Amino acid sequence: MSMSLRRHVSRITDRPMSFRFSNLNFFWVDKRYGSFCAKATETEDLVKDKPKDEEKTNPVSDMLIDGFGRLHSYLRISLTERCNLRCQYCMPAEGVELTPHPQLLTHHEILRLANLFVSSGVDKIRLTGGEPTVRKDIRDICLDLSSLKGLKTLAITTNGITLARQLPMLKQCGVTNLNISLDTLVPAKFEFMTRRKGHHKVIDSINAAVDLGYNPVKVNCVVMRGFNDDEICDFVNLTRDRPINVRFIEFMPFDGNVWNFKKLVPYSEMLDIVTKQFPGLKRLHDHRTETAKNFQIDGHIGTVSFITSMTQHFCAGCNRLRLLADGNLKVCLFGPSEVSLRDPLRCGADDDELREIIGAAVKRKKASHAGMFDIAKTANRPMIHIGG
Repeated sequence: MSMSLRRHVSRITDRPMSFRFSNLNFFWVDKRYGSFCAKATETEDLVKDKPKDEEKTNPVSDMLIDGFGRLHSYLRISLTERCNLRCQYCMPAEGVELTPHPQLLTHHEILRLANLFVSSGVDKIRLTGGEPTVRKDIRDICLDLSSLKGLKTLAITTNGITLARQLPMLKQCGVTNLNISLDTLVPAKFEFMTRRKGHHKVIDSINAAVDLGYNPVKVNCVVMRGFNDDEICDFVNLTRDRPINVRFIEFMPFDGNVWNFKKLVPYSEMLDIVTKQFPGLKRLHDHRTETAKNFQIDGHIGTVSFITSMTQHFCAGCNRLRLLADGNLKVCLFGPSEVSLRDPLRCGADDDELREIIGAAVKRKKASHAGMFDIAKTANRPMIHIGG
């Protein structure tokens, strides 16, 4: 196994990385998971043997098309509002009031709504939170979602704290794509930003993902002036000899994260920093629904991306919807409008009635967000409630 990431981080942080991931079968020894793993393996075999006509995309429902002709084929599902970190750009220092457990979507409700979306044309689902891996039934949820006819991609966005030990089973359960959040390569800064320890656990999870064959392993880095903008080129170096896609994200305003324009490092500035250090940087072709501006550096295995939500929004190609942990549907990350799917679901609404509610919300979606300064003044939920 390549040791480059551990050597690189050790060099930057002056901390040896002792993680070893040589025996993946270690995770399958516990007898409690025997039947579960057999079920996962059986499902994997069924997917391999699935006839080609069953892999075709489902017919697209008008419910997923907004007033500007945008097709929403990507659903982000927040599994929980709970998290094992307290990141400053996600949560206020005093914490947030969590939705009472009975008001959160159950496993069955998540599956019912996900099936409704997928049967209507959604082909990608991303699980978020909070921190999705703290949900106890995460593996069962992944297994059931990955079995939905027409779903092509099942992704997870995670902080990586508990991912390394869970990832082998999550992969068996159908997780195809990973985004791991890491905003600094310096453990002391990590503890300051997240208000918790655990930097080495995130590094371990990145290593585990690479070792398990995820390509690329996406690493999300929110760049903030005066905190980690001096580490941009160090992050880029992680792409040199590993299939890592480092994604630099502009700092975005949400309730409680004390957003300030002075903390924002714009895309143009980040690009200039990288270009000066890495003159072989070349722009890649991006899909029209892509949120990131993607680049490749000559001689690097991995890639570098910039998510420019504030200074160069990509609303014209937006294909994303969000199902929050409490069952609310949010059609725009930065818009305050939400509609409950949980309430009509629990009142006995059938699929046609739910489609009507979803379609009406999608049709009300605006052409673009209001701009960063207006967003900063608009009441919205904390990021931990919305889902990363």
